[in-house]
Amino acid sequence: MNLKFQEIAESDLLLQTPFRHDQISQIGAICELHEGMRHLDLVCGKGEWLCHWAREYQIIGVGVDQSELFIEAAKLRADELEVIDQVNFVVDDAAAYPQDYHTFDLVSCIGGSWIGGGLIGALRLMQTALKPKDGWIVIGEPFWHHLPPTEACESLGVIEDTFATLHGTLDRFESLGLTLVEMILADTADQDRYEAQQWLAVDRYLREHQDDQDAAALRQWSAHNRRAYLTYGRKYLGWGLFVLRPAP
Repeated sequence: MNLKFQEIAESDLLLQTPFRHDQISQIGAICELHEGMRHLDLVCGKGEWLCHWAREYQIIGVGVDQSELFIEAAKLRADELEVIDQVNFVVDDAAAYPQDYHTFDLVSCIGGSWIGGGLIGALRLMQTALKPKDGWIVIGEPFWHHLPPTEACESLGVIEDTFATLHGTLDRFESLGLTLVEMILADTADQDRYEAQQWLAVDRYLREHQDDQDAAALRQWSAHNRRAYLTYGRKYLGWGLFVLRPAP
């Protein structure tokens, strides 16, 4: 995805995936978050997950994203929620950040599995930064409701095996020795809101920046995404939050 276009489209979104704040809290409770736990959030976007958990559960952590604009927004959000002393946000390649010496209690990546070339690669990166025992992994990932036809993949700009069905996603988890212990699936209404808010943000930007040299390309990109979602995405693609634990 063009980073500039993403920043414009997601300018109105705090949660840059089709999930809600009550679901963030629910995931935090599932993972038994408590004061002093350490959280690494890869492709953290505007840092809402990390800031929310820092305020609600008194955790500490690091968020990593390649977008300077998103990281600046994350720092402002941390200040707004009065958790600036508990979190650190870094402009960096999230794929290069996890290191063997890291020992985070929780590693998350919500909607950013592309950093590892797909789900399995992203999970391997996340495991690198996880503490040796009793850690938690939270990954947000699309899945196929049922396998799509070729024209759907072409329109959505993905190769079919980029994502899997729910049972295929489970197979990918288990191939890495990870146990799926909980999940939350986004409903269609939340996916609609996630997509439609981006259309409005792009429309507003184009009206206010008619001299932008990328205006025509942005308009075309948004129009394609809108039609692809309404024609295929809504039918074939779902979103899940998956809570994983390494085998004991």
